Amino acid sequence: MRNWFGRGKKLQRAVTSCCLCAFILYGYEQGVFGGVLENEDWLRQFNNPDPTLTGLITGSYNIGALLGCFLNFFIGEALGRRRTIWFAMAWIVTGAALQASAYSLPHLIVGRIITGIGTGLKTSTVPMYQSELCDGKRRGRLVSQEVMFVGLGIAFAYWWDFALSFVGGSFAWRFPLAFQAVFAFWVIFVVFGVPESPRWLLHHGNDREEALQVLAAIYDKPSDDPAILEEVRSIEKVLAMESKAEASWSSTFRNDKLKTRKRVFLAWFGQFMNQAGGINLVVYYVLTVLQENVGLEHRLAQIIAGCIQLMFPLGSLIPSLALDRMGRRSTMMWGSLFMGISMMFVASLLSQADGTARGARFASGAIAFFFTYMFAFGATMNCVPWVYVPEILPLHARTKGTAIGVSSNWLWNFTVVMITPILINRLAWRTYLIFMATNVVFIPIIYLFFPETSNLALEEVDYIFATEENSVKAARAMQEQLKLHGHLNMGDSMAAEEGDKDPHVEHQE
Repeated sequence: MRNWFGRGKKLQRAVTSCCLCAFILYGYEQGVFGGVLENEDWLRQFNNPDPTLTGLITGSYNIGALLGCFLNFFIGEALGRRRTIWFAMAWIVTGAALQASAYSLPHLIVGRIITGIGTGLKTSTVPMYQSELCDGKRRGRLVSQEVMFVGLGIAFAYWWDFALSFVGGSFAWRFPLAFQAVFAFWVIFVVFGVPESPRWLLHHGNDREEALQVLAAIYDKPSDDPAILEEVRSIEKVLAMESKAEASWSSTFRNDKLKTRKRVFLAWFGQFMNQAGGINLVVYYVLTVLQENVGLEHRLAQIIAGCIQLMFPLGSLIPSLALDRMGRRSTMMWGSLFMGISMMFVASLLSQADGTARGARFASGAIAFFFTYMFAFGATMNCVPWVYVPEILPLHARTKGTAIGVSSNWLWNFTVVMITPILINRLAWRTYLIFMATNVVFIPIIYLFFPETSNLALEEVDYIFATEENSVKAARAMQEQLKLHGHLNMGDSMAAEEGDKDPHVEHQE
């Protein structure tokens, strides 16, 4: 077992450090280009691209991330969690070097695609790795902390761009793009010294003793401790149930007893909601919006845009401390409501911006609702889909299903990034009504189809879907049982319920 960092909390902190740094890098990558787009030297270097070309340049990174998710679908399970993260960092360092040295648009776009491939690999692996190395009562908080660091990365990137804008010249945009490699090198160092996921080890028939050693090191207990042995037995029981589903990659889409196909779709749709609520309109283009729609002078717009980005990590503090008490479903529903209201007020106030002094006051008032939108997103829809994707999926489909789920994030990230400059240019304030509508529509969808998974072990989530009743109702019943009886061993419950019956006999369509 590879381990440079000791046992217990020291090792847990090392794993968390690796995952948090990977996600602050993700946030930095998202935020750094927003400031670059308005840099005068960058605009001259690339011949003042029009809105369509700007969307293509920005969105090429998202296309790369989508390709990275597809790549992870085919290689992630073979490589394992640690090696996939290392492989992702190699792509990111290469892409950062190409972006920082670009003197032509094809050069820049290739660099952004390569960086994006690394990001796709990373974002479809890191939350899964963290989820598999922590207990169910802390999983929501830990993965939420990762996503909070996305907000910190975005905010840092905006202020970093702002500080370097006073330097001028090409250094003001080349150095921030090259700086991505600093975070990547830290992840490369740490990931070499942390152990592989015990669930991946058991899934691939590796030495059971190594999986016991990893769990023992993580929880700082002897490898023959009853709690460690019970967790390994629980994983092995689920693997025994899932064994027939491993025959081919198509098992990811089967309508089996554990409802794998439905769970993959929930993971995909959760990440769709993360993007379709309009977040990248604010992350990438708020500086442009403040100048073109609100009418602010460039330097003031930079300062306000940076302050708006700070609301992202501030909002993310809430779930990073309390998501396991807040619940997944209610957090997403409240978030969609407040984000929809914020977009409604932005549209209403900007619609009154008619070039007069009165219109300017209305337009300035819209700024407040960019703040509320970013805070609400950071506290809710920013984090929950990232927590939900790896925990909702069965082990046999977790790598491929996570890749599919996160690919949705990048597909719709690209779509929003590509169309937003055109929408802002042609529809102006009506753009925000589109995102108001999507947020409102998400509320009943979450209520009807997304079961509550807070405080459940990953193996217990299988029980929700293994029952014949509606998964939302089954989850509600299990949450009530947990309140009354505490942590339950659902591995034994499933075995008793199923007997010798093969749980992967497919339903006839």
